Amino acid sequence: MSEPDLSGIHEFLIGLAQKAGEMILAAHPSTMTTDTKKNSSDLVTQTDQAVETMVSTSLKEKYPSYEFLGEESFHPGLHLSAAPTFVVDPIDGTTNFVHAHPYVSISLGFVYKSKPMVGVVYNPFTGELYHAVHGNGAFRSKLEVGSLTRPQKLPLRNPPDPLKGLNQALVAVEWGNERDGNNWEVKTKTFSNLAGSSAVGGAMVHSLRSLGSAALNLCAVASGTLDAYWEGGCWAWDVAAGIVILREAGGLLVSGNANDWEPKVDGRVYLAVRGDGENGGQRPFVEEFWKCVGGTLKYDV
Repeated sequence: MSEPDLSGIHEFLIGLAQKAGEMILAAHPSTMTTDTKKNSSDLVTQTDQAVETMVSTSLKEKYPSYEFLGEESFHPGLHLSAAPTFVVDPIDGTTNFVHAHPYVSISLGFVYKSKPMVGVVYNPFTGELYHAVHGNGAFRSKLEVGSLTRPQKLPLRNPPDPLKGLNQALVAVEWGNERDGNNWEVKTKTFSNLAGSSAVGGAMVHSLRSLGSAALNLCAVASGTLDAYWEGGCWAWDVAAGIVILREAGGLLVSGNANDWEPKVDGRVYLAVRGDGENGGQRPFVEEFWKCVGGTLKYDV
């Protein structure tokens, strides 16, 4: 098999993102017409399923020898391999989608030899398109009437401000759909450790944000509008595209559990930290953050 044409894949995924965005904008979901998967906080709509079908069919026609991993067609036991694989979340932020909250994206990633190589993340409600190819930088564009505006190179502030520690950081976290047990306890303790004042042993971050889309959270860290994003429980399709964009913007991805500097794409526990230029602040920031993590997150992979 010849080496993948990353540039061609990038262009094809942007076209698919536009088609998917049109389908999402044409839909009118509500909490009354939504199904659940794991529990009442784990939602799925007919639009999720229709978008994934469109994307998977198009990719199989264009790249018949490549594998496909998507949220709505996933089944237990299916894992990423070293083979060229498209990793897709048709609607990242389904809960936002059904509540008409516009922090929603389609996440289209391409992974080769277990490494994310191409990422396209598109929010059709704002028109913001984040995209990157390994080795070529990361960009934010506007997708309007079928055409891209001039791309802005990420991070948006270049050179980026130095990372100065958690007490000056804006951090994204997510609640997830596990609302009891070990992972719930670790998350809520970590949130308290991050947000609490120094008088109670907390890091007292500027604030926490829970926005509802892993892909867009990673893009915000890549852009520099968030300093970090800590996550447990999401899947490869939530993060594969965003990881490329983050890394190409100078960001760092480590595990959300302490002392793991090289997490797997499908490891389900992540900490993303924005670019710091030549200031050397990423590693100290990560080590300070890990001290706030209130235990070990454990998920089936």
